[in-house]
Amino acid sequence: MAEETLKIHFWGVRGSVPVSGAEYGAYGGNTACIELTCGGRTLILDAGSGLRQAGEALTASGVAEADIFLTHSHYDHVIGLPFFTPLYDPKIRITLWCGHMSGRMTARELLGAFMSPPWFPVEVDSCTANLAYRDFVPGDVLAPAEDIAVRTAPLNHPGGCVGYRVEWAGRAVALVSDTEHMPGTLDPVILDFIRGADLVIYDTTYTDAEMQRFRGFGHSSWQQGIRLCEAAGAKRLALFHHDPARTDAQLAAIERDARERFAGAFAARDGLTLEL
Repeated sequence: MAEETLKIHFWGVRGSVPVSGAEYGAYGGNTACIELTCGGRTLILDAGSGLRQAGEALTASGVAEADIFLTHSHYDHVIGLPFFTPLYDPKIRITLWCGHMSGRMTARELLGAFMSPPWFPVEVDSCTANLAYRDFVPGDVLAPAEDIAVRTAPLNHPGGCVGYRVEWAGRAVALVSDTEHMPGTLDPVILDFIRGADLVIYDTTYTDAEMQRFRGFGHSSWQQGIRLCEAAGAKRLALFHHDPARTDAQLAAIERDARERFAGAFAARDGLTLEL
C-alpha cells in the first residue's frame, strides 16, 4: 500500500527570504521546497533553503535518484542548491528541470552561473553526482518516469515562472507559486491547470486588502486561491509562499479565516507531510 501512496512533504513554505525566531516556529522559516514521493520516485519542487534538509533526509534514506523542478531562479527558490548534499554524491543521479528561462538560458548555464565565485566557492563542475539537465517550454508535459506526467504552465511573475501539476496513479498535485492575479478575474490558464486537483499549493503571500499596495510584485492572495479552487473543483488548498514578515499568530488567523470559507484550506508549514 505504501507504494501506491502519493506523499507530499513540505521542507520550506516561506517566500522572498528565510526567517528565524520564536514568532516563526510553528509554520517555519525555510523558503520554497516540496518533496513528492510517487511510489519509488522522488520529485522535488523548487530548491529554496528547505532543500538542505531535504538533501540530508534523502541521503539518510538511501535514495538513488531524484528530479528537481525549478519554478524560477529567484534567490528564495534556488538558494538551497549549493547545500544539497546529494549533488556531491557520485552514487546519486539528479535531473534538474528548468523552463522559465526557455530560449535565454539553459538549466546547465543557470546552475553554473549560480554556483560560481564570487557568489559561491564551489563550482558546479565539482559536483560528483550523476547530473542531467532537462530544458523545456512552459506548457510542455514532462515525463520524469513512465507512469508520472508533470504538466507545466506559465505564471505571471517578473522574469517568468512555471507552475507544475504532478499526475500519478489517478491523483494530481498542482504547485502554483509566484503568480500575480488581476483583481476581479480568474486566470483561465490557472483555472484549467488546477481543475479537479486533489491538492493545490498556491501563492498566498498577501491578502486581498494588501494586493493594491504590492501591485507588480508578482504574488497573489489566499482569497484568490480559494476562488480558483472553488471554481476549478479542487479538493484541498495549501496556503504557501508565506510573507516572511507574517508571524505564527498572523498565519493562524489567516488559516482560520480560510477554513471558514473553504473547508479544504490549510496553511502549509515546514515539516508537514500529507498522503493522497
